[in-house]
Amino acid sequence: MAIRTPLLHTERLGAHTHYRVRRGPSGVWRPRPLLVGTVLTVLVAAAFAAELVIGRFPVSAAEAIGALFWYGEQSTVDVVYGLRLPRALVGLLAGAAFAVSGAIFQTLARNALASPDVIGVTAGANAAAVAGLVLGAGAGLSTAGLALLGAAASAVAIYALAWKNGASGYRIILIGIGISALCTSITAYLLQRADLFQAQRAVVWLTGSINMREWTHVAPLAAAVAVLMPVAFVLGRHLAALTLGDDTARGLGVPVQRSRAVLLFTAVGLAAFATASAGPIAFVALIAPQAALRLVGRPTPPLGVSALTGALIVLAGDMAARPFDLPVGVVTGLVGAAGLMWLLARANRTGQGA
Repeated sequence: MAIRTPLLHTERLGAHTHYRVRRGPSGVWRPRPLLVGTVLTVLVAAAFAAELVIGRFPVSAAEAIGALFWYGEQSTVDVVYGLRLPRALVGLLAGAAFAVSGAIFQTLARNALASPDVIGVTAGANAAAVAGLVLGAGAGLSTAGLALLGAAASAVAIYALAWKNGASGYRIILIGIGISALCTSITAYLLQRADLFQAQRAVVWLTGSINMREWTHVAPLAAAVAVLMPVAFVLGRHLAALTLGDDTARGLGVPVQRSRAVLLFTAVGLAAFATASAGPIAFVALIAPQAALRLVGRPTPPLGVSALTGALIVLAGDMAARPFDLPVGVVTGLVGAAGLMWLLARANRTGQGA
C-alpha cells in the first residue's frame, strides 16, 4: 500500500517499506529487525540486571542501582561494583564480540559453519595460553596476553597460507580447519605433559568462564569493542556487497581485497580480545549469527542483532550455570553442540557442505 503526502511518500515492498521525504532522505524501513532488536535489547538488559542482583549475597534491585554509584553499605558496593559488575560486563562484551566476529566470518565465507571456533583463531589462542600455563612460555605476559598473541599469530598464518591472488572465503576455511587441527594437537600434547595443578588451571581456562572476572579483564575488552565494533558496522555495506561475489562487488565500487582484509582482521581482533578476557566460550560465535539471521529473516547475519543475541546467550548461559557452579562454557557447549549438529544436518540436506 502506498501513502503519498506533500512531504512523505511511502511504498510497501514485500516485508519492508520504502520511504522518501521530500527534499530529504530516503531509505528502507524494515519493521521486523527493529522489533527483534528491541525485544533482544530488553532481554539483554534483564539478564544484565539479573547478573547484578542474583547471587549468594542477597542484593535488591534498589541496592544494586545505588551500589553502581557507590551509594549504600560498603559490603554491597564491594559485591556489586567489585565482583558482579565486571563479570556482567565481560559476559556482555565477550558475547557481542564473539557473535559479530562469527557473523563477519560466516558472511565472508558464505558458509554457516565458518566461525573463529572452527577455522583456528580460537584454537591458536588456546594453544598459546596453555603453553604459558604449562611451560611458563611468554614470561611477563598474562594468560590473556598470550591468548591474544596466539589468536593473532594463527589469523596471520591462515590469511598468508590462503593467499593466492587474493584470499577467498573457501580457502580461508580449509586452511583454517588445518590450523585448528594443528593448534588443537599442540594443546593436547601440552596437557599430556602437564602436572595435575597445571592441567587443572589449563582445563578451567579452556572451558571458558566469566566467573571471578575483574576490571583488568573489562578494560582491554571494552577498548577493543569500542574500536573494532564501529569498524565492523561501517564496513557492513561492503560486507553485504562481498556476498554477491568479487566481480559484482568491484562493479559496485567496493575495494574487494582491502575490505576483506580489514573485515577479517576486525573479526579476528574481536574474537581474540573476547577469548583473552573470558576464555574460549564455545559455539557463541557459531550459533548467535545463525539465530540472528533466522530471527530477522535475512539471508546473511545482521551484525547488530547478532551482537545482542551473543550477549544474551552468554549472560543467560552464565545465569543457568550458576546454581551448579559451572563455567558458562559448559552451558554454551551443550547448546552449541546441538546447534552445530543441526547446522551440519541442514547443510548436508541442502548440499552446502559439499
